[in-house]
Order: sequence, then structure tokens, then C-alpha cells
Amino acid sequence: MQFPTDFSYLYGQPSGEAIIRTEPEDFQVVEQLPFEPDGEGEHYFVYIRKIGENTDWVARKLARFCHTTPREVGYAGKKDRHAITEQWFSVKVPIKREIDWSLFSGKTIQVLKAFRHGKKLRLGALQGNRFELRLRNVSDPQDLQRRVEQVRAGVPNYFGEQRFGHDWGNLHKGIALINGELRERQRHKKGLYISAVRSWCFNHLLSERIAQQHWNKVQPGDALMLAGSRSCFVADDQQSLTELQQRFDQQDLHLTGPMWGRGMSMAAGEARVWEQLQLAPWQPVLEGLEGLGLNQERRALRLIPEQLTLEKESNTQWVLAFSLPAGSFATSVLRELCQVRTPEQPGEQQEEL
Repeated sequence: MQFPTDFSYLYGQPSGEAIIRTEPEDFQVVEQLPFEPDGEGEHYFVYIRKIGENTDWVARKLARFCHTTPREVGYAGKKDRHAITEQWFSVKVPIKREIDWSLFSGKTIQVLKAFRHGKKLRLGALQGNRFELRLRNVSDPQDLQRRVEQVRAGVPNYFGEQRFGHDWGNLHKGIALINGELRERQRHKKGLYISAVRSWCFNHLLSERIAQQHWNKVQPGDALMLAGSRSCFVADDQQSLTELQQRFDQQDLHLTGPMWGRGMSMAAGEARVWEQLQLAPWQPVLEGLEGLGLNQERRALRLIPEQLTLEKESNTQWVLAFSLPAGSFATSVLRELCQVRTPEQPGEQQEEL
């Protein structure tokens, strides 16, 4: 069974090339939470700037420093190791115990601030991330500048390559799990593999919608999501399609695609039939996902990079900056701008959440 991975480009495949991640300073991420620590409680919220260190390693180090277990440490999302990143961690510490956080800082880790809070920081409790990326050896700066203006209108909200692993390994293992050809005892790894399968289904439908030239056209039965929220509704009134299309063009609404699972698709009518038709060759995989007990959800097809800027350092070196909401990938923006490659790096990338 073949799983196409040459997903469609919205603005055509870029001809220009660039190199990223030559140095950790070339890929900087600042995490944004939707709330502020309240200053009281048994959890310390620690805002850490780290260089070349992955999230799990810092979490384990934080647990040892505070003489507690890793399960008492929380974070909202994992960040790439090969970068400079700023993110929040929480660690449970008795209220009467004070911590000298200057002792935790080192060459690659710096505690920028720490506050008490009443609850543990949970995975996914994230508003978004601010990215600052240095592009080196840019081969076609004029094309890059032109494409930056295009992507202000949005890019396909693909799951990035991090989700699928090296050489699509997570996807292949997820299919093997569903087919009963692989057993995985570690819950975390099993979750990664199954998530890769669901993400491929979403990417494939999004790619087909672009290829068939209706990725930006509201169809009867489409499930639409309000911008800045997870709230969805169905375009089931033919007379309102013109109004809904206007709201889509104004970026007030986004079309959505399914994150496959059990239950009836929220899409209706011809939109539901179209989605089912695109995934029909992989029906056994869909049934396997449903059998795992996963509930069907919706995800926006369009990703709008906010506060997008491009600054020139030299004719072949540029700095790109933008903000993205939680659950989206910087690589989905980059792939529409230029063909990027990275120097060989040891270790695995983490997801940009």
C-alpha cells in the first residue's frame, strides 16, 4: 500500500534554495502561553532560555535539581534541540521551600524568570510560538521576497516533517501497528506512530484539495472553523455560501480537514463524500484508526503567519520572523518560501508545538 508524500505546494515549488540551522542562533523560538503564572501555589513556573538542548533533557535535569521525579515536571510543548529556545517549565515544589534558580543556570541553560502557580503546566497549554530564522546561502533573494508577500495570505497547514520522523519512519511504524505487524509497549512511542498516520491522512486531503483547486473555496457541507478558536460549524445553507466565502477571504473563517477517528465526520453532503473518496484506497487504515478509539476531530486547512517580517543581512543572508498558533509548524511556512536544507545534525528533531 503506497502513501503519497509529495504534498502539493500552494504557490508552486520554490526554485530558490537556502540553508538553515548552521548555528543554534539561526533558529530561535520564543514560546507564548495564554496565561500568566498567578504567583501562588505549589508549582514553580520557570522560564528558561536554552541553547542546543532538547526539552526532555532539561525537564529531567530540572527534576533532579528540585529533588523530585520527572512526572512532577510539566511543559506545554517540545522544542527543537538545534536551536535557541525560550519556554516555560513547571515543577512541583513544596510551598515552604524556596529555590535559588541562579544555581540551575549554566552555559547552555539560563533561568530568565520564575513564579509560583497553582497548577502544573500541561502539554498543549500553549498559545503559540514566535520564530526567528536565519536563511543562509539564499540563491534567489528576489523570489524569496516575492513569496514572503504571497504567504501573508496563508499557507497549507501541513503537519511538518518532524511529525513523521526520519524517512517517514513514524508513519511506516504506525501502519505496521494498525496492521498488527508491530507491537510497541512504550505508550509514548505508540502515540507518536499513530499520530503520524492521522497526520498523513490530513496532509493528503489538504494536498488533494490544493491539487483540485478548491482549497480556498467554500463548498456545501464544508466544516468551517472560526479563526482563533476550535469552534466549528457546517456550511449547509446554499444561500449563505456567498457570505461564508467573504468571511473566509477576510480570514475570519478557515476550511477544515479531518483528524480521522471514530464517529461521523462533521463535514456533510458532497464535502463528506469528497473526503471519503480521497481516502477510499486506505479504508483499512481508517478503520484501524477508528478501532483504536480515537475520536474524529477537525483541523484548519489554512495557516496564517502573523507579524511576518523579512530582513536583509546580506544579499545571500536573510532573517525571517513570524508567529504561529499552537499545533502548527514553521516548516510549513518555509516549504512555500524556498527549498531549505540543514547541515548534518546529530540526534532527532523535536516537534514545534
